[in-house]
Amino acid sequence: MYKSKRIVAIIPARGGSKGIPNKNIIEVGGKPLIAYTIETALQSNYVDDVFVTTDSRKIAEISKEWGASVPFMRPSELATDESKTIDAVIHTLENLSEDYDYVVILQPTQPLRTAIKLDRAIELLINSLEDSLVSVSKVKQHPILMRTIDGKGILQSLLRQNSTVRRQDFQDVYIVDGSIYINAISTLNNETSLNDNILAFISDSEVIDIDEFEDLERLEELIDK
Repeated sequence: MYKSKRIVAIIPARGGSKGIPNKNIIEVGGKPLIAYTIETALQSNYVDDVFVTTDSRKIAEISKEWGASVPFMRPSELATDESKTIDAVIHTLENLSEDYDYVVILQPTQPLRTAIKLDRAIELLINSLEDSLVSVSKVKQHPILMRTIDGKGILQSLLRQNSTVRRQDFQDVYIVDGSIYINAISTLNNETSLNDNILAFISDSEVIDIDEFEDLERLEELIDK
């Protein structure tokens, strides 16, 4: 709880995974991948309860072992490759026995966030006049220099802006990194796009998204350090 606002963390972790089989519970650094996110949520000073939404009995079992609650299984129709995370989140909120003011959505494929940063993000949103927040990271390659190629082989600029600009004059550009999403529950519906959350929380340290085996190798290196 923060400033009398009750906060729930929901970790979406479906069983299917194409790039890495059983990705959410694969062993990395001596524990299942999802354990890193569960631990962060449990260590938060403000998160009141931590739930995992999953269609996998194995993920549910492991999540409970690491301290998360899994009071019910996610329906199979909300766990397909085409399913939206927001639908699984709303399903969870609608079936919980308690009411909350804010929901923190933490993807288990983003294991490097810390409880300190999570708490800072919660403080930032609740102290603001906005109703949603998303974590972002500064991009290294500025899109002003990026191009697409049309059917005739002609370069097309991504930005309608003159690219003859000194690099030191480039405006900082950020990308949604998927590490932290926070929303006022009263504003959520099935059309909510989490990536379009309003307030920016800048991740000032390395963020890694586990999608391929190379990402796991990089994570192992970072954990060793």
